[in-house]
Amino acid sequence: MDNFINEKAWNFFLKLRHLDRHTTFLETFYFSDNEKTANKLLKLVLEGTKKATSSCLKSYEIEESRIPKVGDYSIVTNWQGDPQCVIKTTKVSIMPYKNMTYEICKREGEDRCLKTWQRNHWEAFTKEGIELGFCFTKEMLIIFEDFIIDYIFSIDDITSFKRKL
Repeated sequence: MDNFINEKAWNFFLKLRHLDRHTTFLETFYFSDNEKTANKLLKLVLEGTKKATSSCLKSYEIEESRIPKVGDYSIVTNWQGDPQCVIKTTKVSIMPYKNMTYEICKREGEDRCLKTWQRNHWEAFTKEGIELGFCFTKEMLIIFEDFIIDYIFSIDDITSFKRKL
């Protein structure tokens, strides 16, 4: 992802929202590990269907990443790394994978029932575990992060970020 473009997008957002210039964002990311799914999930966010995401706590520990907290901002990009929106974390829950309910996971907007959420996320967390050197189990903790869209970047915004001075 182009840090210069994301820095320009972030500075634009700070000015637009009249936030202190020292306000930072947690991360710049796209959902998933492949282009098709990343762009599909982005579309669900932009449509207002996807209002949450989940991740494996063990991955944060191994990568020594800070766990999201309420009030955090993040820049969501498409697969190509172009900033698409800024989201703000509104709730963070940590629970064992096995305790997930449909009432909770439906906020991700991806699945029509708990069974498909479990299948899709089991596959993703297992793959991530293999890549990071751990074996994902049903007892492992997951981070469930609710968010709102704070701003959607327009095509004109994105084009202006790509212009280098």
